[in-house]
Amino acid sequence: MDNVRCKRERMIVRGRDRGTRLLLKGRRVSLTLSRSRMGLVLTGLLVCVASYKLGWFVMGNWALLGFFLCFLCVANVHNRLERRLRRLGTWIDVQESNLARLRVDWEGISDPMLSLSSEHPYAADLDLLGKYSLFRLLDTTVSRDGQMLLIAWMTRQDALSFDRWESRQKLVRVLTSLRGLRDRIRLVANCLSPNPIATERLESLLENSDPVARLGSLLLTASALAGLNMVLFVFWLLGGPGYWIVSFLLYALLLFLTGRRVSHVFGRALNLHLELDKLAAVIGIFEKRSYRRYPELQAMTDLWRNEAGRPSVAIRQLARTCSGLSLKAHPLLHIAVHLVIPWDLAWTWYLQKVCNRLRPVLQDWTLHLAIIDASMALATFAYLNPSYAWPCRQPEGNATATGISGTAIGHPLLAHEQRINNDLTLEGLGHVFLVTGSNMSGKSTFLRTVGINVCLAQAGGPVCAESLSWSWLRIRTCIRVGDRLEEGLSYFYAEVKRLKSLLVAMADRDKAPVLFLIDEIFKGTNNRERLLGSEAFIRELTIGQGLGLVTTHDLELANLEQESANLTNVHFQETLGDKELQFDYRLRPGPCPTTNALRIMAMEGLPVPGPGPSAP
Repeated sequence: MDNVRCKRERMIVRGRDRGTRLLLKGRRVSLTLSRSRMGLVLTGLLVCVASYKLGWFVMGNWALLGFFLCFLCVANVHNRLERRLRRLGTWIDVQESNLARLRVDWEGISDPMLSLSSEHPYAADLDLLGKYSLFRLLDTTVSRDGQMLLIAWMTRQDALSFDRWESRQKLVRVLTSLRGLRDRIRLVANCLSPNPIATERLESLLENSDPVARLGSLLLTASALAGLNMVLFVFWLLGGPGYWIVSFLLYALLLFLTGRRVSHVFGRALNLHLELDKLAAVIGIFEKRSYRRYPELQAMTDLWRNEAGRPSVAIRQLARTCSGLSLKAHPLLHIAVHLVIPWDLAWTWYLQKVCNRLRPVLQDWTLHLAIIDASMALATFAYLNPSYAWPCRQPEGNATATGISGTAIGHPLLAHEQRINNDLTLEGLGHVFLVTGSNMSGKSTFLRTVGINVCLAQAGGPVCAESLSWSWLRIRTCIRVGDRLEEGLSYFYAEVKRLKSLLVAMADRDKAPVLFLIDEIFKGTNNRERLLGSEAFIRELTIGQGLGLVTTHDLELANLEQESANLTNVHFQETLGDKELQFDYRLRPGPCPTTNALRIMAMEGLPVPGPGPSAP
């Protein structure tokens, strides 16, 4: 599989480099065309001026026409080239993004700047969102709804039915093989705007629309007054009485009275056509093709092909309407047009007609797009990591099969060259792995490795492992705990509250079992009470509705293995090389046989008791 990964990396690099060469060549041609346009303008002016100076007026006129037509032709070619170069530049950006995600190069991956509430039971601890997070690595979505749905899949607590989870994974696997479709969607969307499609304003526009009949009567009245104005104004110009002033005042009064309603619509429609153009372009790609070979994708896209009218056409209609309303952003032109016709009222009436047609179906369209969008993000992740396995979900209800079992499980946020994989079999309710080990040996990273792969599995994506099977688990973590000054919580009390919520979750036997991941339990208190509290808490875990891993530096806790068959000791360890510690990050059975705190202190020049290693 590493060979496949290397081949895909080389293919992306070759495509990017080829595109870059074409872009550079195209820019040189564009510069030549730009200079040609300037040359045509200057040459045309010189020829025309010289012709007129010499009295060759006919020749000057023909020269002016000829140079003007040549300029239009060159300008047309130049504009088409610029559009293609912008599209090529966007395509290169897509390939650069793919390459950065494959290499886990954070500098090349855009930060979506989204976050969850700090009260979420595990998102922060497992780096699901944030600057260096799973979501940032996954997020190749083109819509805000797709982003939020992807987050919801990663952070879902309640068990998803097996059939729904399986159909989601099948859709992701189908999209993994359709690289061209995925890249085209991103290309089309990013060419129009680098920002994700946001449908919130569109939904607000559809929900807050006036009855068409009421607007129709107002528009009919305003149009009649506008027509009467024109007739009376022409009649006045021909010498008749100035009755047009009366009709114009009535017309202006009607526009003033309806202005607030129109302004309300204008505020929601301003620049909305940009979002709609992008939405129409993306949906339009799926309208043009049937996916009979891929039943899962066919089922998701049939909605757009079975409509009486093409959804992309209807959405573009709405986009043009919103664009027409945007004339209000140009005050002088807006006033001039309204002297002749009730522009805003006409476009508002037409907007409500379009909204009435779209309101019953648009929510379903955007929902299906969000599902495909989120699935494409997981599919891109799978394509860029061909060595990752598709997880197998075990049926719920079997206490002995409850848990997680995997081989060569690694952390997906680490680069391939830095990643160390470990096997894990953690099955049966009440099963606890007590993880001991030296500082910096990889205990916390291993907890996150297990948790983040379970999140990927439950989202329907591939996992960073050679194989993985699991049953649905509710994740609870206690890894990154800090004091909260605004709430008056100390570090230790915040940890206690977190562990209490974990026990409360385990007590709910109507829901899926809990996967708990606890790092250095009760490290915020003194040694004696930490040991006593940890022993009591771990005993409670071994009889609860859950399973998981607990890390600790208290080697005395390893003796609990003699009390309970549900507790298993495992450890990470280090070796002392040339005056430096070396870690292999391999999980081993049994309690840790070594410690390294004094060694690290001595190596950094801090005073230590006894004959420990001298400072370098």
